[in-house]
Amino acid sequence: MNDILQELLPVALSGLSVLLTALIGSAAHTAKRRWGLDIEARHRDALHSALMSGIRAGLERGPNEAAEVLIREAVDHAKASVPDAILRLGPNDHVLQNLARSKLASVVGGLIH
Repeated sequence: MNDILQELLPVALSGLSVLLTALIGSAAHTAKRRWGLDIEARHRDALHSALMSGIRAGLERGPNEAAEVLIREAVDHAKASVPDAILRLGPNDHVLQNLARSKLASVVGGLIH
């Protein structure tokens, strides 16, 4: 009986090792996916906040500034204040301008209504 256990022990340990490696790999993948999404969400929130701050700062300086000037300044502000978010998310200038235009519309729409 001991001879059989001695012969099966390396096989059982090898199987257990493979199982544990698979479980650890799966847990690591799940954690990376979850925390990666959390990090991306924080970068996205930071980018949107920076664009909104740039729009508000421009409007406080002078509400008569042209929309394109406000949008350009908001994008410049975001690039300066949250470069990591822009690097991680990778939006091009056109996307940043569209986001800033949307933020400007929401602020100006809120002032008009």
